[in-house]
Amino acid sequence: MLTFSRSSRYGYRIYSNFHRNPSSGTMINTNSIPPRSESELSKEIRKLSTHHIETFRQPHIKFDTLQPIDEGTIHENRVEFGQFVAREAYLDEEYWTAAWLRAESHWEDRENDRYADNYKRKFAEQAFNEMKKRCRAQLGEKCACIVTVKKGDRNVKKTVLKSVVGTLDLSIRYLPHGQTFPGELVKTPFFCLVDRKGSSRYGYIANLCIAKSARRQGIASSMLQFAIMSAKQQGADKVFVHVHRHNIPAQGLYQKMGFEVIEAANSPISGDETYLLCCEVSNY
Repeated sequence: MLTFSRSSRYGYRIYSNFHRNPSSGTMINTNSIPPRSESELSKEIRKLSTHHIETFRQPHIKFDTLQPIDEGTIHENRVEFGQFVAREAYLDEEYWTAAWLRAESHWEDRENDRYADNYKRKFAEQAFNEMKKRCRAQLGEKCACIVTVKKGDRNVKKTVLKSVVGTLDLSIRYLPHGQTFPGELVKTPFFCLVDRKGSSRYGYIANLCIAKSARRQGIASSMLQFAIMSAKQQGADKVFVHVHRHNIPAQGLYQKMGFEVIEAANSPISGDETYLLCCEVSNY
């Protein structure tokens, strides 16, 4: 394990522990079912009667939990920038706040809907449970919820709910035999041998969102920086992300961070609403 601190080309302070894991070969089912997207969750919620939408109920969530003050003694892997820190979530209250941010973002344009708060609450509850389930899973991939929190101040007590201002998911996955990018159409057997080496290991970023009150402060780019560095630490040589074709600001953000559109994955006649972008982690 190697520990170091350095400044990145973006001006952040990076604190990292590198763990080298031995590679292995494993038989897996290449037709595994991916986790549900937020749009799928939304469709499920719309089918529910408002009379059946319940308030968030997780007895172990304490909404008055205070944010830890000294991040350095708890999180060795982190990126510090300005008054914020990007790192992996570890408290259930952080997972819950991340889920609520996603609900807020998803329903942002429908705030006048009379049932918006109920929908967001149900959405957040399901997103929370999905995140916890994915982050516990150990079959073939690793998933982490990355958050940006406000730095602690010994003179000011802040709850976790008021400290988390951004979130994204990072998954470490393996490309099936023959694929060069996720979803590439290649002829593979139902069961195939996945050689878990750097050449087949990749990172996938999803569900990036920032609290309204904290936007335009470099939080998104800082979380992406941390996610890419985390993927690199875990042996990935590429990181992928899907972006909506009409989300020009998001495309600009990812391109600024070194992502490029994969032309082979984005046929104009496919009818897909998203572009697949890729970043070579060797640039970091």
